[in-house]
Amino acid sequence: MATPSPKPQPSALSSQRSSGSQLQSSARSADAVAPAALSPGTRDGLLTWWREADATAHRAFVAASLGWMLDSFDVMLYAMVVAALIEDPTLNLSLGMAGILNSVTLLAAAAGGIAFGVIADRIGRKRALMASVLIFSIFTALCGVAQTAMQLAVFRVLLGLGMGGEWATGAALVSESFPARHRGKALAFVQSAWAVGYGLAALVNMIAMPLWGWRGVFFVGVAPALFTLWIRRSVEEPVLWKTAAPAERGRFGMLFQPNIRSVTIAIALMNSCCLFAWWGLNGWVPAYLRLSEAQGGIGLSSATMSWFVIAMQVGMWFGYVSFGFIADAIGRKRTYVVYVLTAAILLPLYGFLRIPVVLLLLGPFVAFFGTGYFSGLGALVAELYPTTIRATAAGFCYNFGRIASAAAPYTVGSVAATRGFGVAFTIAGAAFLLAAVAWIWIPETKNRELV
Repeated sequence: MATPSPKPQPSALSSQRSSGSQLQSSARSADAVAPAALSPGTRDGLLTWWREADATAHRAFVAASLGWMLDSFDVMLYAMVVAALIEDPTLNLSLGMAGILNSVTLLAAAAGGIAFGVIADRIGRKRALMASVLIFSIFTALCGVAQTAMQLAVFRVLLGLGMGGEWATGAALVSESFPARHRGKALAFVQSAWAVGYGLAALVNMIAMPLWGWRGVFFVGVAPALFTLWIRRSVEEPVLWKTAAPAERGRFGMLFQPNIRSVTIAIALMNSCCLFAWWGLNGWVPAYLRLSEAQGGIGLSSATMSWFVIAMQVGMWFGYVSFGFIADAIGRKRTYVVYVLTAAILLPLYGFLRIPVVLLLLGPFVAFFGTGYFSGLGALVAELYPTTIRATAAGFCYNFGRIASAAAPYTVGSVAATRGFGVAFTIAGAAFLLAAVAWIWIPETKNRELV
């Protein structure tokens, strides 16, 4: 199906290359891209993408991957302890209030992500990455000293500002460092670090919760701050960013120029649906498994719940990584649609099938399809927008979705309290269907060279 957005003339790209003032060609019809055979990198071996990148790209990859892993680790600590927060008489949280606390974090992350996208384009990927890691690390630890729900909310908002900035910065850093034909695979492995961080959060919860309670779990969240020392010493700014016209960097209005406006809106709406579905599920999976049957949950112990979540992260990791190889071979669009449509079917099943052993087996598949598609967003945005606004575009397209996703924790929590988790997860799954529809207006970009 041809995309309805206007097609820029071939001269637009060459003009952008010379002046940095025009967007690269962005509305090419998906039908113009023929089904591709497996890329040479896929045929040569699973590690070809790494061997064909230089040391600068390797360090950029490590920085973005660890940053994303630690971002996931810090933010998902809340999901791991939410049942304990609800049970704590000091805080006196209801299911709905616990959802609101997660929602305000996501709203703050949206604001931080959009702001950090512009900041990363203007001052550089490296410094923006360091700032975001420091912010979310410090305020995660401070969550452990909260004495009231309001104090916890304030710390979660400040944490969210830093959390939101990491993804766009890291995605731009890696996109501009790796060869075009391996971009999808590199970003897929970066994205897979989220599953590692989520699993690490579950492991820390398993160890720290019995020893120190939920406050001790949050205190561990300060550890990522030490990572900024390595970033400062080892990571270099990409050549593409250093040679981009300074006057053009971070111009937010360029995202809505006539030749790209409809695509920007479509990507933002598509990601809104995906993030609503993701947070609607993952923000509540630990509580769903942990809460008693009288509260609508499965009634697992805290340690058993952690093992279930770790099993899901294994599926999530393979979902992320496989997406990159498949998308580099057959294109971003087809791979994305297959993943989100499958997830739309699996999410309701996970909510209605309440047998623990079935949930243990089904969980990794839910995580595989319900998360793996995120690997494609960084490559898609990188290939549609020029260096001067690449992080700005990533920050907006990803974090606009966080605004919509902020409603998910409260919506799912409220529906779960009245109608059960089966209905609540069905609502989240329906958002994946809408995400698939949005791809009608998003072009294929498979392995374009960056400008």
